[in-house]
Amino acid sequence: MIHTLVVVDSTDIITDALPALSIPIIDFKQYLSDYPKKGEPKTRVINLCATDLYLSKGYYCSLLAEARQHRVLPSVNTINDLIIKSETEQLDSYQLTLPQHLCGNVSKLMEGIGEAPVLAYFGHAEHADFSRIARFVFERYPVPILALKLQVQRNVTTVNVQLKSMFSLDDVQRVILFEKLQQFISTSWRKTSPKKRARWDMAILHNPEEKTPPSDAKALKNFIKAAKQVGIHAELITPKQLGLISQYDALFIRETTAIDHHTYHAARRAEQEGLVVMDDATSILRCCNKVFLHDAFTYHKVPAPKSAFVSANDTESRARLIAQFGFPMVLKLPESSFSIGVFKANDEAELTEKLEHMLAQSALVLIQEYVYTEFDWRIGVLNGRAIYACRYFMARNHWQIYNHSSKTHFSGSFETLPTFEVPKAVLDAAVKASSIVGKGLYGVDVKQSNNQVYVIEVNDNPSLESKVEDLYLGKELYMIIMQEFANRLELRGR
Repeated sequence: MIHTLVVVDSTDIITDALPALSIPIIDFKQYLSDYPKKGEPKTRVINLCATDLYLSKGYYCSLLAEARQHRVLPSVNTINDLIIKSETEQLDSYQLTLPQHLCGNVSKLMEGIGEAPVLAYFGHAEHADFSRIARFVFERYPVPILALKLQVQRNVTTVNVQLKSMFSLDDVQRVILFEKLQQFISTSWRKTSPKKRARWDMAILHNPEEKTPPSDAKALKNFIKAAKQVGIHAELITPKQLGLISQYDALFIRETTAIDHHTYHAARRAEQEGLVVMDDATSILRCCNKVFLHDAFTYHKVPAPKSAFVSANDTESRARLIAQFGFPMVLKLPESSFSIGVFKANDEAELTEKLEHMLAQSALVLIQEYVYTEFDWRIGVLNGRAIYACRYFMARNHWQIYNHSSKTHFSGSFETLPTFEVPKAVLDAAVKASSIVGKGLYGVDVKQSNNQVYVIEVNDNPSLESKVEDLYLGKELYMIIMQEFANRLELRGR
C-alpha cells in the first residue's frame, strides 16, 4: 500500500490545538536520516517545510524525495518555477495572468480583500470569493500554502503567487491548513487498497466534456483492465487534476491534443517529473503541425501527395497554385485534427475565399493535390511496429471521413483488418512516416490509388474506440499498449 507522510521544519510547531492527521508527521532531520527505508512501500511526501528560499530545508526535502523516488508535493520543478530570480535579487512572488472567465468580479474581489494577499491551502482560499482563482493557481502550481494577490493593469488581471511556510501562519491559519491537508489526503492522495499490489501508477487523461474523444468510455475501461494485468494501477483523471501529476509513474493522454493546450503542457511537465508519457510532448509538437510533417516527409522521401505552402492570397500566388495543382486542391491549416481546418477548393473563387479565411488564422497554409479514394487506411503504429489497421470510408456525399456540417452522417463506415492483410507498401509507408515523429503511439493516414501510396499525416493520440479499432484484436490491443508502458517503466527503473 502507499505510505504518506508529512515533513515539517520542526515538530515543535505541532501542538494539540491542531486537528489530528491520519498520517505521520516528521521533521526534516528525521526524513534526512531515516529514509529511504529498506523494503519501504511506495511513499508520498507532503512537504510543509519552508520552500521560499533556494537551497532551504524545504527545497532539499523535495529534492531528496525525488532522488528517493518518493512522490512529493511540491515538486522541485514547481518550487523553482515560483522562486523567481532577477540578476541582482530574488523576487518574492511570481506573476500569473488569469484567464478571462476568472476576471468577471475582480474589482469587487479586490474591494472585499483589500491590499493584503489571500492565503490558499491546497487550492482552497481562506476568502470564499477567491476559491476559483485559488483552484486555478493550485492546478498549475500545486503547493500546500500560497499567498495570492490580484493586480489589474491595462485590463489584464494577474495574480501574484508567493510561497508561504507553515511558520508564517498564525494559530487559526494553521488549524485551517491541517483541515485542508486532511481533506486533501482523503481525496486527492487517497490510499490504495491493500489488495492492490501494482508496481506502478498511471494517470489516463481524458476530458468527459470532449465531443469527439479519441477513446470512448468502454475503451477507457479496457485500458484500465489491461494495465492491471501488467502491474499498473491506472485511473482516469480530468484536466483539472493535472496539478497532481507528479504522484504517478506514467501519463497516458486520451484527450485530443494541441500545442497551445493543456495536453501539450501536461506532457512536458510529466516528462520533467520523470514520468513515462504517451504521447510525449515532442510527438505532439511534430504531429500537430503539418508544416513539420510536410518538410520531414520531403526530406526523408516518405511517399506523400504533392504539397506546397502559401503565405499570401494575391493573384500571383493563386496563379502559381493553380498551375501547380489544378482543381480541385486541398487546403489545410497547419494545426488541425478530425478534418477540422481542412477544405477543398474547386475553383479560383473558392480558393480565394478559403485562403482569406485561413491566412487570417495562420501565417502559412498547406496546399496538397487532391487524391480521390473511397477510403483512407489508418495504420496504428506503436514503437515502430504496426499493431492495427482500419479502412475509414468517406462520409456519405462527402469527400472526407468526417462531415462536420452533417447531423445525420457525421462519419463514414469503417472496416478493421489484421495487419497481415494490409498491402506491404501501405504498412512500410506508415512505419517509415511514424519513425520520423518518434517511438510513441501513432495513427498514420495513408491513401492508396493506382498502385501508389500517399501518407497524408501522422496523428499522435490516435482514435482507439471500442468495437472500432479493436474489432479484430479485441482486448489484446489494449494489452499491447499497456505492455509497452510496462516495458518502458521497467527500463526507467534500471
